[in-house]
Amino acid sequence: MRHRKAVLKLNRTSSHRKAMFRNMVTSLFKYEKIQTTGAKAKELRRWADHLITLAKRGDLHARRQALAIVPEKDVVHKLFEQAAERFGAVSGGYTRVVKLGRRPGDAAPVSLVELVYSQDTKKKKTKKKKAKAGATSKKAAAVSKSAADEKKPKSVKPKAAEDDKKEDAAVKAEKASEKKTKADSKKKAAVKEKPAEAKKEDTPKKETKGAAKKEDAADTKKKKAPAKKAPKDEK
Repeated sequence: MRHRKAVLKLNRTSSHRKAMFRNMVTSLFKYEKIQTTGAKAKELRRWADHLITLAKRGDLHARRQALAIVPEKDVVHKLFEQAAERFGAVSGGYTRVVKLGRRPGDAAPVSLVELVYSQDTKKKKTKKKKAKAGATSKKAAAVSKSAADEKKPKSVKPKAAEDDKKEDAAVKAEKASEKKTKADSKKKAAVKEKPAEAKKEDTPKKETKGAAKKEDAADTKKKKAPAKKAPKDEK
């Protein structure tokens, strides 16, 4: 009877079987997923779970036990560094087996073995919690703002200051416009006065010319008049 002998023989000797699973476990932790037959995938889970429990323990003896199974030191160091973060919150179920169908040629069932991280489950839960917390925090903030606005008196000072500024600007603009209008009116008055003065200066000249002409005409008449009276005296 085969009581308490649950190890799969897989038609291989013990040495061949151990070497095969050591290589498969090394590849699994190196690439984080491998593809193999269904029977080998189920047996590989036992080896992977054992190594992850050693990595979570993390002491020197556990590291030496892992190095006795995994022949590559880099893979062991990577596993021991990341085990606490990736698998610390979970106490089992570190691997996942996905059936891919039948293999062409011998029609053997093929499966995909991959590592399952506890961060995936944490992210789903935290997303829901964060969404709920964000909604509640937004509601609370809105309620607190409304209450604060009701309690606080409305601020009139900023509006009054703005109104004062606007009034000052309007007064300044009016003063500037008045100055401009005054300057324009002065310019127009000066322009009008100049032609009037010029006309006044021109009119006396014309009068003087006319008076001079009249005086010349009178002189000529006076000169002519004595010439005519002279013959009468002679008679």
